[in-house]
Amino acid sequence: MTVSIDFDAIDRPHLLSLLREAPKAELHIHIEGSLEPELIFELAQRNGIVLPYPDVASLRAAYAFTDLQTFLDIYYAGASVLLTEADFDAMAWAYFERAAADNVVHCEVFFDPQTHTARGVPIGVVIAGLDRAARRAEDELGLSVRLILCFLRHLSEDDAIATLDAALPWRDKFIGVGLDSSEMGHPPEKFARVFERARALGLHVVAHAGEEGPPAYIRSALDVLHAERIDHGVRSLEDPELLARLARERVTLTVCPLSNVKLCVFDRLERHNLAELLAAGLAVTVNSDDPAYFGGYVNDNLVQVFEALPALGSREAYAILRNSFEGAFVDDDDRRLWIEELDTVFAAREP
Repeated sequence: MTVSIDFDAIDRPHLLSLLREAPKAELHIHIEGSLEPELIFELAQRNGIVLPYPDVASLRAAYAFTDLQTFLDIYYAGASVLLTEADFDAMAWAYFERAAADNVVHCEVFFDPQTHTARGVPIGVVIAGLDRAARRAEDELGLSVRLILCFLRHLSEDDAIATLDAALPWRDKFIGVGLDSSEMGHPPEKFARVFERARALGLHVVAHAGEEGPPAYIRSALDVLHAERIDHGVRSLEDPELLARLARERVTLTVCPLSNVKLCVFDRLERHNLAELLAAGLAVTVNSDDPAYFGGYVNDNLVQVFEALPALGSREAYAILRNSFEGAFVDDDDRRLWIEELDTVFAAREP
């Protein structure tokens, strides 16, 4: 089905409504980073865990990060309340409800098993809880869900290999592997062997690169890990040759604007380089990263970045949303259906 979209007829108020109402995929969401303070305290009480904060307000007040590491310190503390399959189910279900409310139709959810196995939580508990919520989301919310197992890059590659091996009994529950946590000092090539093994197992591979780390990390994520998508990648603008390659090869970048500001990659949203990345022909998407900590889910990210950057208009909005489907690890029939739905929404003449 082909529809005609008159982008010039879409005024600013209508555009912001379209961003909220259009179907979209979210390709960069850390499920542990969707754990809201209210649920943290609920799970802590359930599991008899004493938190270093007296209440929800004091925990939220601690969300003043100066860089990636200061965020990670609180992120891992919040994850300490997750002990049982029911806990992981509850956390994931809360995110899926928020995603469905934002008209997300497909999400590829990152999870960090090492965060939990280091505390004695079996990896099967983690995966089973997330999978249970995912299947319920598909049945009750009509949401397409895939899980991606991420390795913590501040730990050793041997630890990552052991984690992958431990997860293999649940191989049918996740579609790929990723690389996250502290970027500086931990280049992608540190994990060459585990990513080679993952690819041999038929898993998709993605990697965080070029958030705080240099453009060289993006290159090695592509050349050494053979990453199919780059998570963040905002520093690619510093390397014209790399920029041209990303555009030529249509490598999807999963950009997270509110996260970038919260972690001081950009000092304010008006200084974000999203418009320049799009203008350079890159396959940019917009995502929420760790929404409970960074102040917004996917629609918040979309609306706020479009409000902050006047260079972004209806064509850029459509491109970002279409890129989310083009970059998703889904079959062609589902991709085609979602893009047709997106076209229909943008082609509607009435706001």
